[in-house]
Amino acid sequence: MLFGMQKKAFYITTTLPYVNAEAHMGHALEFIRADVIARNKKAQGYEVFFNTGTDEHGQKLFDTAASVGKEVKVYVDEYAAKFKKLLPLLGISNDIHFVRTTDTHHEKAAQEFWNRVAENGYIYKKNYKAKYCVGCEENKTESELIGGKCPIHLNRELETIEEENYFFRFSSLGEKILALYDSGTFHVIPEFRLNEMREFIKHGLEDFSISRLKTKMSWGIPVPGDEDHVMYVWFDALVNYVSTLGWPEDTVTFEKFWKDGTPTQYCGKDNTRFQSVMWQAMLIAAGLPNTNTVVVNGFVTGEGGIKMSKSLGNVVNPVDIVNGYGTDALRYFVAREIGSFEDSPFTVERFKAAYNSGLANGLGNLVSRVMKMATTYGVLFDVTKFTLDEDGLPKGDVFVSNYKKALDSFDIKLATDSIFGVVSHADLTIQNKQPFKLIKTNPEEAKEVVSWLLLDLNTIALMLKPILPGTAEIMCTLLRENKMPEKPLFLRKD
Repeated sequence: MLFGMQKKAFYITTTLPYVNAEAHMGHALEFIRADVIARNKKAQGYEVFFNTGTDEHGQKLFDTAASVGKEVKVYVDEYAAKFKKLLPLLGISNDIHFVRTTDTHHEKAAQEFWNRVAENGYIYKKNYKAKYCVGCEENKTESELIGGKCPIHLNRELETIEEENYFFRFSSLGEKILALYDSGTFHVIPEFRLNEMREFIKHGLEDFSISRLKTKMSWGIPVPGDEDHVMYVWFDALVNYVSTLGWPEDTVTFEKFWKDGTPTQYCGKDNTRFQSVMWQAMLIAAGLPNTNTVVVNGFVTGEGGIKMSKSLGNVVNPVDIVNGYGTDALRYFVAREIGSFEDSPFTVERFKAAYNSGLANGLGNLVSRVMKMATTYGVLFDVTKFTLDEDGLPKGDVFVSNYKKALDSFDIKLATDSIFGVVSHADLTIQNKQPFKLIKTNPEEAKEVVSWLLLDLNTIALMLKPILPGTAEIMCTLLRENKMPEKPLFLRKD
């Protein structure tokens, strides 16, 4: 980079996990995928602001804390610490920003956001009656219910709320949101999710409550100028995406990463409406720039496509997987075995099979075989022998081209498949050329074959950097020092 040239900025965030239970595989999926994109952007020369954190207000948390006999602040502190400790176990970049919605700065930012929306005429007060799902922290219309219950939380009775609340003029913003969608400055990936949101808006938006009476729900941020009300949890929590940047005081950081940093948000498909409609409406109402991209994951399911649930006993704890197989093994499964945008099952049996075939018998075995031949035959990896691009990857290589395009379009599975295309290519080279036999009859040709295999290993290592950073580092060291791994990169699990 030339002296004095400013790096391009890039902002990426996960949604904030709601701290009413232990982290699950869906959380790990979102953390890891956002980390892959953040690492890739850094490698491209961007200055990256990577955000995550914890969502810590609302009736559900208040009730959960009470059910286990704890003060709610003590309860959320414990869970926030657990989520923060999970990040390094998942190999998440150590410069990640971690925001809590109980942080003093966030609470003040949420109140300032409220004030701006109110000043612009988008907040009013009225009496109303509604059915409320504590599990979703959301009002429900009759058309959304199944047998009078929330389809996501069938084991919970709906609450009937009848009180005076503050409302957000959501209904007045439909045309502005559609205009945003048509502007070319806002994207939802995959595109069919954006089409779903268009249809949702075209059916008509309804104003929604953004406060609760403090006497009925005390655990929330006070509404500015009205101590009898606290903010609706979603209205408060969504503001984290800008409060983490120091907004409203730190205008330099905010403008750099939010206004000019193509702000990108990962979320699950059940969060699409909140991220791509509600939050965008709130930003318009506050007079702030909109998000650039919302990337929507499918669900991580149990066997048979059933959504993971504690009551069904099909929940897999990501910490257990890391402890048993290692960080990069989990990252591999998330990157390659779970669809980039579709629902995908996660079972221990499926994980073990993928680990053994893709990592232990696949990548790990290839590294051991090639480095053994290189050290035995005295072949050093010499980058000057090959035509490489600015990233040190083979110029014009189809796997490299597909990999780069895939990451730029957030298709992490396709990018990882492209890497393992190189693994398969190298395996095929060994099978066809048999350098271990050729060394006896034509040593120079055998060494040339091994030299090209070292290029494959180097290509794999460089492309793995954002996806399996620990493995990539080991491979780069082996190539640089021309030595065998002291132990297998991945031990087979029988």
